[in-house]
Amino acid sequence: MTKTKVLKVNPDSPDENTIEFAATLLRDGWLVAFPTETVYGIGANFMDKKAVKRLYEIKKRPLNKPFTIHISTIDMINRMHCEISPLAGRLIKNFWPGPLTIILKGDHSKLAFRMPRNTVAKELISKSGVPLAAPSANISGEKPPTQAGEILDRLDGKIDLILDGGKTDLGRESTVVDATSPLYKILRKGAIPETEIAGVLNEIS
Repeated sequence: MTKTKVLKVNPDSPDENTIEFAATLLRDGWLVAFPTETVYGIGANFMDKKAVKRLYEIKKRPLNKPFTIHISTIDMINRMHCEISPLAGRLIKNFWPGPLTIILKGDHSKLAFRMPRNTVAKELISKSGVPLAAPSANISGEKPPTQAGEILDRLDGKIDLILDGGKTDLGRESTVVDATSPLYKILRKGAIPETEIAGVLNEIS
């Protein structure tokens, strides 16, 4: 079994060559763990079916539970033919980049998107140029990791690279909002309080 490579990065100003190396791995279908402001995630090229399949297997995640897509620009949503409703637009304006996952309506199904504000995550997604499936870097049902060492303890040899950007800021997963209808639903409580979301959305209700 090949050991997982770990590269330390400055969380505020990550080395460009290190980020480019990790981004190339992602484009080529490999799996890379990286920090966000909430917890660490495992990134896979969402457009690469083999990479996504491997991610499901490593996490032991049910195939009927879709991954959140991490993006660096709104254009990535447009490229995936998803509709940004006025409600979703309000959420994006107020909470992105940040710890909010927004479920949008696509051509054939709903898709969940997040634009992280963590510098390492933002630069990695931007350099990769592809939308990333990026669930928390743990086996499904276990506690999400907030430090790189926790990932290595559980997943050494199962993923290809870990970008170690130190301890995550928030240590709590993103709040998930279904914005596919005017009657929005909070599907997972997380880093952004429900009251903050209600305060923003009530302005357009």
